[in-house]
Amino acid sequence: MRVVQAIGFGGPEVLVPAEVPDPVAGPGQVVVDVAVAGMTFVETQIRRGTDRWHERPQLPYVPGGLVAGLVSAVGAQVDPAWLGRRVIARTGETGGFAEQAVAMVGNLFPVPDSLGLPEAAALYTDGSTAMGLAEGAKIGPGDWVLVEAAAGGVGNLLVQLARAAGAHVVGAARGSRKLDVLRDLGVEAVVDYSEPGWTKRVLEVTGSAGPDVVFDGVGGQIGRAAFEVTARGGRFSIHGASSGEVTRIDPAEARRKGVEVIGIEQLSSFRPNVARWAERMMSQAAAGRVRPIIGQTFPLESAADAHAAVENRTTVGKTLLLI
Repeated sequence: MRVVQAIGFGGPEVLVPAEVPDPVAGPGQVVVDVAVAGMTFVETQIRRGTDRWHERPQLPYVPGGLVAGLVSAVGAQVDPAWLGRRVIARTGETGGFAEQAVAMVGNLFPVPDSLGLPEAAALYTDGSTAMGLAEGAKIGPGDWVLVEAAAGGVGNLLVQLARAAGAHVVGAARGSRKLDVLRDLGVEAVVDYSEPGWTKRVLEVTGSAGPDVVFDGVGGQIGRAAFEVTARGGRFSIHGASSGEVTRIDPAEARRKGVEVIGIEQLSSFRPNVARWAERMMSQAAAGRVRPIIGQTFPLESAADAHAAVENRTTVGKTLLLI
């Protein structure tokens, strides 16, 4: 079967097409004929060798931790009823950039008939993350919510969840294309954080009080600037570091400002709830209350281009490989 392998640690060019034997399902496993492979920004950093949160895979390896497709084979101790079902499958940190993928049966999630496989793939990881973050930040009606990287895979869903909760949303992103996406989502205001003094606009929109909730997916100077304008009594929720640096807030400083900081370590507690949150997000999507934005798709052989686009932050919404 066709796969894409990382043959080294470095830029996107280390991702190259290859042929490997078809996989065989072992006990407790299934084989999925992959239609869609998802990817995340963190996976680009694993490929580059700069990620600090995951064990470095052995070379060569097949990237991709999440796929969507049809179960084509089952191993011993697996209910044959899985055969032919449309599923999301977690393959671990690697193994999804391929025509077929092996997954443990416990890592399967049935896709509702009302959703396409690309939409389900876009909602499973990013949707469950957004749901967990929204629950943790306790968004309330009338809150002002600032979402960084708001046109990204998680960010656009946070925008939609906040609006559904009755909050007023300020969407922060970089560049006119992404700001237009946020306007289409109905945010009250947009800010471009590549422009100097962008937080002044945030204060102006929120009546000088600042946002009650901040979702910090960027970190670095942008995250720090967002913390400085967070409203007293507000919540500052950290979930990403696309700048390369997680926002670090001194607890004493947070207490002085009266801001609750929900650190990036919250993500480590999400896994037991992923399936529940994903099911809720897919139900909301089926009902038309949220819609995943799939900004760009690539064929399998263009996986390097897909990684480059995600890593360079030129994408909007979710980026997927269609196989």
